[in-house]
Amino acid sequence: MSLLAVGSIAFDTIHTPYGDVEDILGGSATFFAVTASWFTSVSVVAVVGEDFGDQHFQVFRERSIDTRGVEQVPGRTFRWKGEYVGDMNQAHTLDTQLNVFESFVPKIPPAYLNSKFLFLGNIVPVLQLNVRRALPHLHATGMDTMNYWIQGMPEELAAVLATVDILLINEGEARLLSKQHHLKKAAAVIQKLGPRFVVIKRGEHGATLFGPESIFTVPGYPLEQVFDPTGAGDSFAGGFMGHLARTGDLSDANLRRAAVYGSVMGSFAVEEFGVGRLLRLAPSDIEARYREIKMLTHFDA
Repeated sequence: MSLLAVGSIAFDTIHTPYGDVEDILGGSATFFAVTASWFTSVSVVAVVGEDFGDQHFQVFRERSIDTRGVEQVPGRTFRWKGEYVGDMNQAHTLDTQLNVFESFVPKIPPAYLNSKFLFLGNIVPVLQLNVRRALPHLHATGMDTMNYWIQGMPEELAAVLATVDILLINEGEARLLSKQHHLKKAAAVIQKLGPRFVVIKRGEHGATLFGPESIFTVPGYPLEQVFDPTGAGDSFAGGFMGHLARTGDLSDANLRRAAVYGSVMGSFAVEEFGVGRLLRLAPSDIEARYREIKMLTHFDA
């Protein structure tokens, strides 16, 4: 089934112990769409500036991602600069230039109105809600958010949460949103706000899926080196939502499989800077790592 992603397209400048890159293609919609395109057809709604060239659009075209919803306007594309040190679990933001993203208002092309799956990337909650209301025929909606909206726009965020099926956030955000330290209690509080399913991402330790009646934890794939964690969370979401859209199945068993695919795709994303590794995959690479994660957790009763 068709999958629509709404979020940011950006240029990232990143420093890690493994090197430096400047103005590489990034943003939540970019990582999500490139990842999900390995599973299903993907459309993107975002905004870019005049400095976003044909070579950048070509990255999406090569993955058959529909960019009719990417608006190009006068100005510069959103830019983010950050660095990772130590265990590389936390990005340290050095500079953020919203540029054209500051006045971004998502415009949904008519061709996207029949989308069956929607992912609302980390944008202003009011805009997330407007997009959700514009799509009446959805099979399922997933969303992301961040500390800034949790603290600064709690009422607006609550209005969006009441309309979605799946919330994907990290540990710190889950605790902040729920005002609970224990993750099981945190998930229960969040579920009462609206989402039936809460996926709490835990970095290198994987993720935990909380459903109405069950809990499932998928480990992070063990890597010797992590080059760039920038897009890991959005790539997890792309694998998760991409598998759901590919199958159209929201059963407990399939949501668990989706969580494993999320872990698989997040692990690929961090192996190189930007979306480089995600672009060079093959379906056999994805399935092989899926089987490896399955074996990591298998045991005889």
